[in-house]
Amino acid sequence: MKKILGFLLVGTISGIVALGVYHFLINPLNSRGIQTANHERSIAFASLRDLNKEGYTDFVAAAELSTPSVVHIKTIVETVQNSQRNPSQGAPFDFFDFFGENGFGFEMPPRGPRGGSGSGVILTSDGYIATNNHVIEGASKIEVTLNDRRTYIAELVGADPTTDLALLKIEDKDLPYLPVGNSDSLKVGQWVIAVGNPMNLNSTVTAGIVSAKGRSINILRSQDNKYAIENFIQTDAAINPGNSGGALVNPYGELIGINTAIASQNGGFIGYGFAIPMNLAIKVLDDLKKFGTVQRGLLGVSIQDIDADFAEKQNIKTLEGVFVQDVMPNSAAEKGGIQKGDVIVSINSKKVKSSSELQEEVGRYRPGDKIKVGVVRNNKTTELNVVLLNKEGKASTEIAETKKSKNSILGLVIEPLSSQERSQLKLNMGVKVIKVEKGSVFINKIQPGFILTHIDKSPIYSVNNAINLLENKKGGILIEGKNKDGVTEVIGVLIE
Repeated sequence: MKKILGFLLVGTISGIVALGVYHFLINPLNSRGIQTANHERSIAFASLRDLNKEGYTDFVAAAELSTPSVVHIKTIVETVQNSQRNPSQGAPFDFFDFFGENGFGFEMPPRGPRGGSGSGVILTSDGYIATNNHVIEGASKIEVTLNDRRTYIAELVGADPTTDLALLKIEDKDLPYLPVGNSDSLKVGQWVIAVGNPMNLNSTVTAGIVSAKGRSINILRSQDNKYAIENFIQTDAAINPGNSGGALVNPYGELIGINTAIASQNGGFIGYGFAIPMNLAIKVLDDLKKFGTVQRGLLGVSIQDIDADFAEKQNIKTLEGVFVQDVMPNSAAEKGGIQKGDVIVSINSKKVKSSSELQEEVGRYRPGDKIKVGVVRNNKTTELNVVLLNKEGKASTEIAETKKSKNSILGLVIEPLSSQERSQLKLNMGVKVIKVEKGSVFINKIQPGFILTHIDKSPIYSVNNAINLLENKKGGILIEGKNKDGVTEVIGVLIE
């Protein structure tokens, strides 16, 4: 009996220790606030990590844990012209691909109404979802389908073209989220699995290895995006159109990348895929959640990589680091003492060997953050204290206008419909009016509880969709929807 009790005690202590290690060591990025706890799944992930320490190489457990957290995203873009994007950039839901010797780019989209699909990853139990910006850009409707076939209309919280990331929100709780792992700890040759919805084949899992780290493929910068950050994880796990926004997962079942691009001459997988590292992505996504826009801390330097020929010409004794070609006036770099001709070799004591690594490291910080920049000057290494600034030269964060205004437009305060409300009302569209502010043109015409389904005959799928249609509107507006009793109403108002 004593032996049995002893085994039970040891087992209990082991479980507590495993869970503690998971929370405090394995998933340190939870401190940023983007993730929420789920006790049972935390224990499962911690147990899987213990198995891997013992040489466990079967991907079944990692696939079973990660597949429920990866969603299928379908979008509707009314017209390319209305999506506020350069038509030469291609369809927002198209995959990135490779056109022979011409480099990476988008496929050209046809005109008119379009629909497309991609993938996303549930980050929190209350419905925050990560995906690619190019999956949802310009969409008037974003539909999210879970692995168990539950379907939601998602709200766009925010998007960042410079990293090709976007954050969505669906209304539910106790959703199966995927914990974030430490992408810095990835090693070339390490096993990974890719989970997504390629070719509309839901919940597809492929396996491969990390082929390379720190890849810059000029796919974002080619879109006239001078602040783009490219430091991709390269993998040979099969990734195809529709995988964009899906999960790159380590053998422990932790999210270590967002699948974003493929190298291809024929539109399909030929051996190379690229994912955004989560240590960068989690900072961007947390910014979108808190501020509605990315808080980018900038050094203010023009840089280039170093090769043997360049090092010889510049009399540089190292091939590692990034050469500073120029320092912008009044920039963080100038104020911190960085000079033209310096070689930046580290950020906060972490080595940077290339321009892409430097951009990612700095991209993890916000304006006002103080960082230590290691530089080689006259072949001597020193560390400089630099306070990062934003594009306006300020050492402060700023909340986006859309975040400030929350869910209000023309005096209407609106919110998404919950999945329960959609089911009860038998609606696949609409937003709910929760308040009509004083002075609004809708006073005495719309009551709280009204379900807004159409504006000028255009269907409404999300709060952002409604705000975009009503913003800067002049003249007559036709509103359609259902009142609290479920009766359909058509309301006309005039905005002068």
